[in-house]
This record gives sequence, structure tokens and C-alpha cells, in this order.
Amino acid sequence: MAERHARLLLFLSILTPQCSAARAFTPLRFSVEPTDTLAVRGLPAVLNCSVAGGEAAVARVEWRKDGTFLNLAADERRRLLPGGSLFIGAVVHSKHNRPDEGVYQCTATLDSLGSISSRTARLTVAGVPRFSGQPEAVSVHAGGSEVLNCEVSAELGPFAHWERAGVAVEMDGRLVQLPNGALVISEASSADAGPYRCVIEGLGPLKASEDVQLHVLPGAGLEERLEVLLGPVSLAKPVGETVLLPCVVKGSPVPTIGWMRNAKAVDQSDERISVIGGGVLRIANLTSEDSGTYSCRADNSNESVETQAKLTVLVPPQFLKKPSNIYAHEAMDIIFECNVTGFPAPTVKWVKNGDAVIPSDYFKIVNQHDLQVLGLVKSDEGFYQCMAENEAGNIQAGAQLIILEQDVALPTSAVPSLTSATTDHVASGPGERPGPAPTAPRDLVASLVSTRFIKLTWRLPAELHGENLTYSVFHSLHGSSRERVENTTAPGEMQVTIQNLMPDTKYTFRVVASNRNGLGESSPPLTVATQPEVQVPGPAPNLQAASITSTSVTLTWERPLTGNGEIHTYKLYYSEKGQDTEQDLDVAGLSYTMTGLKKFTEYSFRMVAYNKHGPGVSTEDLLIQTLSDVPSAAPQNVSLEVQNSKSIMIRWQPPPPGTLNGELTAYKIRYRKSGRRGEAAEVMTTQLSQLIDGLDSGAEYSFRLSASTTNGTGPATEWLTAETFESDLDESQVPGMPSSLHVRPLVNSIVVSWTPPENQYIVVRGYSIAYGIGSPHAQTIKVDYKQRYYSIDNLDPSSHYVITLKAFNNMGEGIPVYESAITRSQSDPIDPEIDLFELFHHPPHTPAPDPSPMLPPVGVQASVVSHDAIKVSWADNSLPKNQKITDSRYYTIRWKTNIPANTKYKVANATTLTHTVANLKANTLYEFSVMVTKGRRTSTWSMTAHGTTFETLPTSAPKDVTVVSKEGRPRTININWQPPSEANGKITGYIIYYSTDVNAEVHDWVVEPVMGNRLTHQIQELTLDTTYYFKIQARNSKGMGPLSDTVQFRTPKAEPLDKMSSDQVGFQGKAGGRSTLPDHGFGSSLDKPGITGSHENHILVIVIIVSVGVFTIVAVVVGAVLCTRRSNSQQKKCSPLRKRAACKSTNGSHKSKSTSKDLKPPDLWIHHERVEMKPIDKSPEPNLVMTETPIPRNTQEPSGHEVEESVSTLAGRRGVRPKIMMPFDPQPPQPVISAHPIHSLDHLHHHHHHHYHPPPRGYLHHQISLRAPATPSTPVPYVDRAPSSESVRTQPPAPQPPSAAELQQSEAVIKEEDPPSYKPPSAHVHPSHPMKSFAVPTVSVSAHNPPSSALPCTPLLAQPVPGVKTASIGTLGRARAPVAVTVPSAPDSAETSKMLPTKETAYETDELSEEMAHLEGLMKDLNAITTA
Repeated sequence: MAERHARLLLFLSILTPQCSAARAFTPLRFSVEPTDTLAVRGLPAVLNCSVAGGEAAVARVEWRKDGTFLNLAADERRRLLPGGSLFIGAVVHSKHNRPDEGVYQCTATLDSLGSISSRTARLTVAGVPRFSGQPEAVSVHAGGSEVLNCEVSAELGPFAHWERAGVAVEMDGRLVQLPNGALVISEASSADAGPYRCVIEGLGPLKASEDVQLHVLPGAGLEERLEVLLGPVSLAKPVGETVLLPCVVKGSPVPTIGWMRNAKAVDQSDERISVIGGGVLRIANLTSEDSGTYSCRADNSNESVETQAKLTVLVPPQFLKKPSNIYAHEAMDIIFECNVTGFPAPTVKWVKNGDAVIPSDYFKIVNQHDLQVLGLVKSDEGFYQCMAENEAGNIQAGAQLIILEQDVALPTSAVPSLTSATTDHVASGPGERPGPAPTAPRDLVASLVSTRFIKLTWRLPAELHGENLTYSVFHSLHGSSRERVENTTAPGEMQVTIQNLMPDTKYTFRVVASNRNGLGESSPPLTVATQPEVQVPGPAPNLQAASITSTSVTLTWERPLTGNGEIHTYKLYYSEKGQDTEQDLDVAGLSYTMTGLKKFTEYSFRMVAYNKHGPGVSTEDLLIQTLSDVPSAAPQNVSLEVQNSKSIMIRWQPPPPGTLNGELTAYKIRYRKSGRRGEAAEVMTTQLSQLIDGLDSGAEYSFRLSASTTNGTGPATEWLTAETFESDLDESQVPGMPSSLHVRPLVNSIVVSWTPPENQYIVVRGYSIAYGIGSPHAQTIKVDYKQRYYSIDNLDPSSHYVITLKAFNNMGEGIPVYESAITRSQSDPIDPEIDLFELFHHPPHTPAPDPSPMLPPVGVQASVVSHDAIKVSWADNSLPKNQKITDSRYYTIRWKTNIPANTKYKVANATTLTHTVANLKANTLYEFSVMVTKGRRTSTWSMTAHGTTFETLPTSAPKDVTVVSKEGRPRTININWQPPSEANGKITGYIIYYSTDVNAEVHDWVVEPVMGNRLTHQIQELTLDTTYYFKIQARNSKGMGPLSDTVQFRTPKAEPLDKMSSDQVGFQGKAGGRSTLPDHGFGSSLDKPGITGSHENHILVIVIIVSVGVFTIVAVVVGAVLCTRRSNSQQKKCSPLRKRAACKSTNGSHKSKSTSKDLKPPDLWIHHERVEMKPIDKSPEPNLVMTETPIPRNTQEPSGHEVEESVSTLAGRRGVRPKIMMPFDPQPPQPVISAHPIHSLDHLHHHHHHHYHPPPRGYLHHQISLRAPATPSTPVPYVDRAPSSESVRTQPPAPQPPSAAELQQSEAVIKEEDPPSYKPPSAHVHPSHPMKSFAVPTVSVSAHNPPSSALPCTPLLAQPVPGVKTASIGTLGRARAPVAVTVPSAPDSAETSKMLPTKETAYETDELSEEMAHLEGLMKDLNAITTA
């Protein structure tokens, strides 16, 4: 009846998915699982297994042996018991036939649902009883220990026992049988003598070894050296078991046995730990804390021996988190979580329905142990089990996956088991859809495609049918039916990045929108291929390391599984644990033995394979420790202190770091009376001091000290001597007053000497000297009891000091003795080379120091150790040839960076002939010097040694990262940066990362490499109206540095609409225009995108054109009036020598000194972007106010006066052409002013005074812009196009000249560009006023008509000249030497045909002032119109 009910439940559970509710999970588990079993040949064996749960009655149980199902129906010896256990009738086992021994596993299956598997169990069969060797007869002294061996296999050990004279030996604390069958006899007596044999019983007929005799000898006998009969061996045992560590040592006298764990004595107060059988350590109920290295030490009065072994406690796997049952829909991603612990670390594998899960693109192991299933399909349903195993055992835990139909809602309890990509993918039930779902999203495109990710964007559906739309992106391999789903992170977001794709692979994408009514229609599928990736090798699998010796390690690995092409080489990276410096070397093959390592030091290794494409993926770091060894150095700073007539205290410090070479077990102190070399006593201790007592009075003893590890004893120190007191001194009271105190004042010091207290039977440990001005309590100094003088330094001259001296011991300080002294004045110094022996008349108590100076150290060498450490070594000529330091001298090392400006030294002291200076900067040159100090004597500094630290990884990121748009190319950007402040070596390149997702993993960002030390890079073909994120890291020969902070940049929304109109706007619309000049100058507005094509700019262009037209008309009228008046008042004559130049000038003419004050030529606008200024020697005729010449300068002129200057101004950025205000001294030398046109795309549209042929396109023009003073009261005229040829004239003094502050606002930045073969002619100008301006001519003449004679002009010649040097123009508000301004030249053919009359034009001052005032009024009106 029960079986029928169970079948009905199973049938209903199978039909449940067709209903709208989710079916329940099926409870299926094991209540009993098989365990490891030791079977006996010929006897039956049982492996237990039982299934529990509601479906247990209908579950089918099967057994596997070594992974293969057993056919129990055809097996006569093995059958399945009703509960599910496996019964083996008679175990078969022989040398060549072992059918029953192996690994067994129980499996339970529910049809149509799946199956589960139990943990595995090993069946071991005890073999045929046999002895591999026979025990031997032995003899032992009474009270000693002995071992009788029983050589049987491990599985026969539990069946072996001992008999003496046919009677079983009873085990007690004195007799112990070890797991391998050996019998340990300790504290032997005559009762233990007799015949012994080893017996194997319980495996059929009894099997006994040969009888052997144990002889017990008398206890009193000759001394016998210690011999280890049986020592501990390294082994591993599971938690909870009992372990026996034997230590049987034979010798006479009988030794005592002591145990240590990890160099510390074993705590025998723990009831789990005991020492039995004379030296066998027994530990019951093992815990993980019992792991360690155990040392057995046997010691008697003659010698000691030591042996050790390592005990490893195994911890079986245990679940920290078991997998949970999961509901899901198709196309979802899920994760079964499984977290285990144990020692050694368990290996985890996953099983689905009893079969192992093989990792693939859709089944992945994540987070070390978790199973991730991507893109679920219906066939993924079933039972999933997590199986963990290590040397101590194995366990399993399972969960069920049920895939529901799309119209069945996921229970909320199942949602946390989903991945982050599908946690919100919960379908609504049919009853929750009151309205229509949205239509398909539109325009699905891939906006960013990389090797391993694709970013998708789309538009809203045509019909939303609701608010707060969410989107699900379904994607799959092209041609595959297994889809995965990725949801947007927020409602309304219409973009998603699909990560973890494969390079050079096609994927199919579709998007589905959903609202409160459910999922809508799907978009048309989009097929996109990821970009190909350079196939570099994958990580080298199975990297293993083994310590061979204390200084060598052997590494092995296998060929990488992934990669394109042949492996060229392997690079092995290694570093010492705790060190940042990583070293590398190239190796070939699949193994390598590294030598020269430090002893007992942990190293980290990793391997990188190289092929033709470069380095591959690195392996994980592998840690390995070299083997231990004996110490390589002796303890240091050993000191001897005589306590009394019977004892001496010895103190020391451990050996230098890195020389212990293992775990310290003890310090060995050997001492003897001086002169007795053969009789040395030995003391062992683990402390840093030891009191040696029981010594003879008044005897001299020698001591030496060495350190020991488990491998043995290291080198010993030199013999040190100390003499015990003749009789014990009294230290029950404080010392008496010193018997005398003498002082000798100097200028800045006082020399103090004294004699000890009169009572010589009281211990004196030292002396305390106190001193101060007027009071002895300001400073206190303590000196050794042997010292008899001291120099108090750094005192003030001509000052009264009070000095006290007290002797002290361990009881306290004695009675002080007082003395006072007045230091000498500065005007009364004494010889500093004072002889203390002559100062004080107490020869026994005032020994004089050696006045000879110390010799400085020699042979100073600086050996680079790492990127931040340099080892300094030297020799001391004042030491013996063996360079042994036997006194209290010390050395001072100073160092600094080798930079002349750096004068700050750092210092350190050392008591040896080497010192390692740490915490240095990488890739930096340092200089070192050393001096020696002994007592109060010091040497001079030694010769310097230099060393440059190694390079290391950059420790800072590139700084000042900026991103700017490429003008006219909105899809292109320029990224600029500055080098890192801590490069730690030569920068060999940069890596630029950019992405549209700032939160993406670094390996998902697009990478742009930059070779060399360039600080700018251009990135093209970006997507419009998209926000990009950029960051940069620098690299040097050692690797990559940190990433910079992320910089954000958004590309423009669209291409420029009208480039031509922006060009015509020119200065007014710089942000929207595009210049053909190679340099936009400082502060150029071309870096500011965004105004091209806007409605406001078109209105601005119209206003400017109208304003320029009005201004042009006014300028023509004023120019005509001026030219008419000028034609009526020509100069009466021209100088014959300068007629040609004067008549061609557009700026003025020669006048005598008497008429120079009447010459007021009009202003000239110099082209604001192309100006060349050249100084010239003073005019040979200083009386002339202005001189012009079309003749080029000869080649004999000094080239130092020739300059080309390129200036970028703020006025250029604002689109306003400023008036150039150039200050001159009251009597400056004559400048040469020449101008040539800009070579721009619209130069044919300029208005010319003459026919002008532009220079060749290859000629590099020079741009200059001047920052004009912004004065509200002075209107600044401008035109829309600069003429290519302009008149030059001087301006009369203005009624209100600009102030000095305004002049200082005018700045010029000069840039040098040497033209290859072009030099315009120049005109010499001697200004008549310290402040002149050059303004735009008011009349423009057609380029096709020659100018009239009423308006003089100069056809300048274009002549080739040598290269021109650059000069710098500072603030124009200061007076300076004249500069040369380049003026555009006319072609040679027009020079003779357009000669002007020799008659010069004269301007009246009143008339010109009136006209200028009128022009100024017109300009104010024009400014008002423009502003409105």
C-alpha cells in the first residue's frame, strides 16, 4: 500500500509542470553512506548504503566500483541487500587477482527526475600473512632501551602482536608496540630477558616469526656512545586519531629524552600528550594545532643527539555552505553555491544526475567552487551534487534544479539563487496581465565592439503600453539554441554591455521590452562578431616546485593549453616573500632548477610563456620554501659580565637576519678555563642570556657561543675571556664617595677626572656625572666603572658650571662629590691638542688618550642590492690583516643623492665593515662615504663610492590627463598627459584604456598602446554623442604602473553643418571655424566645440557683415579726403640718393630735421597673425625722422639682428584684431618693419594694394598675435579679412595716450620657425615719438587696379636671405630695443612700372588731428550699433 501511494505521488509530481503552479522539490538523500573498510581474505564484507526521503521507496539503488556500475544480477558473490547495502560473500584476494579491492560508490535514481551519488569508500583487503624480514637477537644494559622489529606490511600491522616464551606480552608504560609492529622495551631489567617472537593472528592460521633472544647486561659498564635505534618519521594522520612518535636512543650513561614542537618544549600537562616506553611520544585525539616539526633530543653527561620529523594533521572536508534547490526559467543564468574547508585544501567537482560536469562555455566553475550554468535549457533539469575530497576523506551535498514554463511565476524564495544578470527576470502569472505588452524595441545596434564585450543600444518601442519599461537582452552563439539573458540595470535604460565573450566569434542578439503586463515582442535578431584577439599563450598548467637543497628549487610545468603557434621561450618570475622586487629569467623546456637561493626562505614563482605574439597569461603565484640548514653566522654582540667570584653572566643577540637558515632550536655555550683546551663544558639554552655559575675564584674563563637549528650547529664566535673576582664584593650597600675629582676648564668643554672610592670591597657598576650652569641638575651622563676621565663638551664660554660625580651599583647611587669651574673666554683659548696626562698628576687613574687621528676607511664600495637598497662595504687599515674588530669602534655611513643642489646627508652607524642602506629611491644615483669612530677619536670621511638603484615598477600614475576634441573631426580626440612623478625608471611606453562603461572590469576596456615617451595620442572613429572614460598607465622595463584617475569626455552630437560659413566668420566664430594654420596659438578657441550651426551665430555673422560694410564705406570716404589733401601738398623735392625709396613709400617720406616735427603720418594695421620684426643698426643720418628703402639688406649684415616671431594672443581668441601698441625709447635705433601675408585658404579673397603672388605652400609662415590693452574709451576697429599688403605709417601722439598699466597688458609670445629661402624686404623707420601704433589703412584698393599717386605705396622686393634667429618680446609697456616687423612684399615686375612721384606729401597737425577726431566719432557710433 505504501509503495502504491509513493508511485501516485511521483506520478503527480511529474504532471505538476503542466499546471500553472510550480511543482515541489523532490526530497532525495542518503541516510547512510559507505565508509572505508578493511576486509579479510575469504571472509564476507558489507558496504552500507541507505536512501531517505519521500521518494526512497521507489528509488533505484545501484553500486559502482572504480567508476563502473556493477552487474549484481549476474554476480554470485555480490548482491544488493534490501536496504541498499552491498554484500560480498567471500572476499577474493591474491597476488595477481584482487577483484574486490577498490573504490565503491552508491547511486540512487528516480526515473524522469534524476539520480544522486554517495561519497566514495575504499575497500582494502588484508593480504596473506607473511614476514618481509625476521627479528634479530639483541642485548641491552640494565635500565637501557632496545627495539625488536617485526617486519610486516601496513595492512597486517593491526593483526600483529608479540609473545615472550609463548606468552603474549602485556603492553604498559614501559613496553610499547608501535603501529608497524615493532616492540620497544625501555628501562630493561633481567625479567625482560628471554625468547621473543612476532605473531600474526586473525587472518586464518596463526603465523609466527622466528624466536629471538633478548639479553640484559649489567648496568655498570663502560661508557657507550649514544645511538638512535628508532627515531620519528614524518607522517600524516587525520583529525581525531592517535599517533605514536618513537624515539629510542641507546647509550651509556642512559640518556634522558626530551621532545620539542616547533622549537618549543612539548606541553606534557595536556592529558592528550604523554611520553611512554622511555621516549615514545603519544598524542591522542589529534587536532589541527598538533601539526608541526617534532624534535627528539637525547642527552647524557657526555654528548647529545637529536632527530626530528614532521607531523601533518589532516582535516577531512567540511561544508561551510551547501548548494540549495533552485527554480528558474529557460535562458536564465544560475549559480549553485558550494563552500568547503579542510586540510589539505579539498578539490571540488560537480556531478549532475550522477555524471561529472565538464566545464564548458555554459558550465563554469566560479568563485573557486561554485557552479554557474549559463543560458538554461529544459535538459539542464536534475540533481546537482558538490563533491569535495582530500587525503582525509570525501563528502557530498546536492540540490535540485527545476525549470518552469515561462507562464509560471518563480517563487520569491528562489530569486536569491539566480545570478546578478537574471535576479529580476521573474515572469508574471497569466492572471497578472490586464493590458497589452510593449511592441518590439527598434534600431538595435552594436555601438562598441571589442574582443570580449559588445555594447548594445536601441530605441523605444513604437507602442509602449505603459511606463517604466525594462529590457531583457537575449544572446547566444550564432547558430546555437542555448540563449542567455541580460537585463538592464534600471527602468528605461536602453543600453547594455554583454561581457565575457569569446574573441573573433559571432553572436546573435535580440531585445525584449516588458512592462507591468509582461514581456513584449522581440526585436529582429542582430548578428555581431567580436574582434579577433592576438593569440598569446595561456597559463602554463600544473606549475609545481620542490625544494632540492637549502639553496635550490626545481620547478616543472606543462605546455599551455591555449595559444597560437610555437612556444618560443618561458620566462620565470620569482621574488623573495615580503620583497616588492621581482626578478625574471628565460628558461627553455618544461623544467628548471634554480640555484643560489637563500636558505630557509620562502619564494614566490610564476611562469609566463612567450610565442611570436609576445607574452601570454601568467600562472598564479606558487610559494615554496627552501630547505633549512645550519646557521651561517654566529650570534652577535656577545658580552660577558662578572657577577661575583663564582659566576659570569653572558649575553648576546641572535645571528644577523637571513643567516639563521632554519628554526632556532637552541644556543650552545662552550666555556673553559684559559689554558685548558681539552676540557670544555657545554650549556644549551633558548634564551638570549645565561648565567654560568660554579666557577673558580680569581680564574680566567673563555667563552664561545653558537646557534643551532634542526640541521645542526652553526659557526661559533671567537673566544671571549673574563676573570672572576678574587673574592666576592659587597653590593648590599651603595658605593662610597669617589676619592678625588679634578676638573680642567677649556673654552667650550671641561675635562673631568677622578679616582674610585676608597672602599674597594663595594661593587661599583659605574659613575654618574651631572653638570649645569649654577646647578648640577641640567645634564646627567653615566659612564662605565672602568673609566677614569670624561670630557664634557658643547659648553658656553665664560660660564660657571657646577659638576657632581657619584658612583653607583645595583643598590643605588652613592654620595656625590662636588666641583665647579668657569669655562675660558673666546679670547683666551688654550691648545686644543691637550695632553690629559700632563693635565692631571694622577698617572694610575688618568690614562691619556692617543692623540693620533684615526685613519679613514678605504676601498669603499657600493653594491646595488635592489631598487631601494645598496650595500656599502669598506676596509679599515687600522685593523689587523684579518679585519677582525676587537674593540668598541663603530663606523658612520653617510649618503645623499648625487645632485649638486642636494647637500643634505643621511647617516647611519654600524659596528661591522658592511652596512645595507635601505628605503632609497628607485633608479637614483647615490654617493656614500664612511668614517670610523673609536672613543673620542674620529677619522675624516673616506673617498666616496657611487651606486644607482635598480629600476622598479612605476609607483604613480600619469598625471594631468586631458582629452580635447579634434577640430572639424568630432569622431577624433587628442588625449594628453604628463609623465608620472615616480617613474622609477625610463618610461618605455603608455597604455591608454577607454570605455563607455566606467564600472567595467579593466580587461574589458579598449586598449591603445603608446610606444616611447610620447605625451599625446590621437584616437579616431569614436561614436557621436557618447560619453567615454579614459585612464592611462605608464610602463618601464620592469612592468606597468598604477592606472590614472578616470577622465570623462563626451563626443559632439553631430558633424559641423557649414564649414565654409564658419571660415568666413573667422575671428568672430572661432569655435565653429577651422583654421588651416598649423598652430592655433595659446588659448585658441578652436578647442571649444559647440557653436557651429547655431541660430545665434548666423545672426551674429549678419550683424558683423553689416557693421564691416558700414565701416568700409566710412573708411573709404575718410581715406579719399586724406589722399586729396595729401596730393595737393606734396613735398617740394626728394633727395636724389633716396628718391626712389621715398616716392614708393606708403608710410611717409624723408624730411629734414627742421620739418620733422610736422610729419604726422596716419596709423597702419599690421597683420595680427603674421608679423616679423627685425632690429637694424642706427640710421647713418640721425637727423632723419623716417627713412624707407626697397633695397634688401646685404649679406654682410649681422644675422644676430634678424628675428622671426610667432605670437598667439587673447585678442585672437576673441575674434578682435587689436591695434599693436609698440613702445620705443625716446631716441631708439631705427627698426626695420616688414610684413608678409598669411598663407591661408582664403588668401585669394583678401583686398590687395598691389598684385601679390603668395609664397610657395612649403614655406612656413610665422604667426604672431599681440594682446592689446582693453580700454573701454578707445574703440577698436576691425575688418572681416586682413589685407595681404598694408601701408606703414606712424601715428601722431594721441590727446590721451595709454597709461603704463594698459601698455603692460600687451604681451607677445614669440615662436621660431626658420624659413628656408625667403626674406621680404624691409623699411627703415625712426619713430618720432616713444609710443607709436600701427593701424589698418582706411582705404582698400582693388587688387586689380594700381593705387593712385595720391595714396603713396611701396612695392617691396622679395629677396632670399640667410636664416633668421628668433627673439622674445616681453611686456610692451617697458622700453626696449627696436624690433623688426615683416611687411608683405609685392612682385618684382611691379616695382618699376608703379613708381610714385618724387613729390612728398606733408600733413598739417591741426588738419590731421581734426580728421582723426572725426574718425574716432564714427568708430564710437559703429561700436554702439554693433553692441546693440
